[in-house]
Amino acid sequence: MDTESWKFLRSVCLLSFLIGSCFVYQSLRVVVAQDEGTEPAVTLQVNASNGAGRLIPETLFGIFFEEINHAGAGGLWAELVSNRGFEAGGQNTPSNIWPWSIVGDHSSIYVATDRSSCFERNKIALRMDVLCGNKGCPPGGVGVYNPGYWGMNIEEGKKYKVALYVRSTGDIDLSVSLTSSNGSLTLASEKIIASASDVSKWTKKEVVLEAKGTDHGARLQLTTTKKGSIWIDQVSAMPVDTYKGHGFRNDLYQMMSDIKPRFIRFPGGCFVEGEWLSNAFRWKETVGPWEERPGHFGDVWKYWTDDGLGHFEFFQLAEDIGAAPIWVFNNGISHNDEVETATIMPFVQEALDGIEFARGDANSTWGSVRAAMGRKEPFELKYVAIGNEDCGKTYYRGNYIVFYDAIKKAYPDIKIISNCDGSSRPLDHPAEYYDFHIYTSASKLFSMYHQFDRTSRKGPKAFVSEYAVTGKDAGKGSLLAALAEAAFLIGLEKNSDIVEMASYAPLFVNTNDRRWNPDAIVFNSSHLYGTPSYWVQRFFAESSGSTLLTSTLKGNSSSLVASAITWKNNEQDYIRIKAVNFGATSVNMKVLVTGLDPNVMKVSGSKKTVLTSTNVMDENSFTQPEKVAPHESLLEMAEEDLTVILPPHSFSSFDLLKESAKIRMTVSDSSSTL
Repeated sequence: MDTESWKFLRSVCLLSFLIGSCFVYQSLRVVVAQDEGTEPAVTLQVNASNGAGRLIPETLFGIFFEEINHAGAGGLWAELVSNRGFEAGGQNTPSNIWPWSIVGDHSSIYVATDRSSCFERNKIALRMDVLCGNKGCPPGGVGVYNPGYWGMNIEEGKKYKVALYVRSTGDIDLSVSLTSSNGSLTLASEKIIASASDVSKWTKKEVVLEAKGTDHGARLQLTTTKKGSIWIDQVSAMPVDTYKGHGFRNDLYQMMSDIKPRFIRFPGGCFVEGEWLSNAFRWKETVGPWEERPGHFGDVWKYWTDDGLGHFEFFQLAEDIGAAPIWVFNNGISHNDEVETATIMPFVQEALDGIEFARGDANSTWGSVRAAMGRKEPFELKYVAIGNEDCGKTYYRGNYIVFYDAIKKAYPDIKIISNCDGSSRPLDHPAEYYDFHIYTSASKLFSMYHQFDRTSRKGPKAFVSEYAVTGKDAGKGSLLAALAEAAFLIGLEKNSDIVEMASYAPLFVNTNDRRWNPDAIVFNSSHLYGTPSYWVQRFFAESSGSTLLTSTLKGNSSSLVASAITWKNNEQDYIRIKAVNFGATSVNMKVLVTGLDPNVMKVSGSKKTVLTSTNVMDENSFTQPEKVAPHESLLEMAEEDLTVILPPHSFSSFDLLKESAKIRMTVSDSSSTL
């Protein structure tokens, strides 16, 4: 090889080495989304040393279920028939049977309600007089149909169990069908044929229909071509496939379950109080066979519920979802009338009986009712709330003390929640928890990150059972509202030595009957999506029972809120950094994790998750269900240096894996995915 060739080859090798070195350097040097030459504007110092953290209560984040916006009836409770017992029109007959309607015309069929039902607590039944015969009736027959709650979601290949009670003075030939919304297309059909002697008295009939097509706005039809009179009552249509067969709509249940709630507060809210006591939720009317439940008109949210989702089902739901039940009961006070303390004992006994239903032995008076419903073992019940938002009412404190003393005498371990706020001044009555509700603007809730910083650590703990951004900032569920709520929750997390439970409100809304804005989960008969506020709650799924690490923001952080927790998953230790940027500009944030012996333990990147959008008022919808939803990506680090950019108007989390210094891992899966 001549001299010139050697010089050329040496130059190529040197250039290749330099290029390769540059590539290796760029591969090892990781600055997450940081602009070149830009120094971090803020630094989050996290102390991860052993013993430096504080345990977060196991119950910190949960859910609040209220029967509002058709959350249960026409929602989580999978019953497809609305007004199944014809009771919604009132006890005076003939009465309105809405949403039932006739198939045929008034020359061929006449329907009216009467008080002939075999069920003592709900006497209304429907009489159907068929005026046409085999030759005079339309080909499909005449009868009645029910569209459910703004259409029944019937899906091809799925099965639906229909049950009804029937009697007649003659033979019956009744078609039970699921049809398209206008009745022109039959999706599934079966016949109920019986002789007059078989149905001379009320008889329960059941059929299972398998759908041959799909219609998200379908209806249930009961039709016949046989002349005569037929009485029907307590008509139910349920999907065979519900969660564990317990009656809960699968997709809504899963959305709720994915929050990983540690408690569930139920059944309200104002639903418990009623505008008037005559329309308040009374648990005894909601237990026993579904056919025997009278149902009631919820006069706060202005709709009828058949109460298929009753006292028993709420406890079953809590157990299924792995959440501690928190039962809220009426304390003799509604929005407009009150029971004086001197005569409150019947309400107190009702509360004691409700606890016995959940916790009592199967041989006890109310435990036996539970056992008859198929549940011999008691449910777990450790928390009860005496009333809802009643602290300022005339008789609340007097009534409260009577309830408190009676419950503590019978069940000394039960923890009792007062309606009165104890965050700014001590309560004047005994309680384990006090209730705190806040609905406000985004800027106000963001500033309430410090709400409990100066609250006394003595006395009862705080239960923030209802919080949300409302008004123009919220729309129907905006990013802006969600970011303020995220900051507020980080504040609760940091103050979890005094705040032991928190839940967003409301949880569900059927878009056909929106009684409140915004809500966490929006649905109709067949589809659903989470609002940005829902996705914020998913960021906190691992917080309950984890360890809060001491963290400090340094620098210009007026629009920032951040925290750090550590938890164990699949025998791996993780640190999660959460940060809200409430401002309109990006912020560089350096994270310094201290307190780990570098010879023993290191941290490496695992995952980053960011919730943001192009416009702070962006919302999700059925057409764009994840317009504002978390985006995940792998997170890498250069040694223990993590510098990130927090996008404007964003909520970010960064999961770091704590690992042995002898084993270097750059990526690890975590089951805490959103």
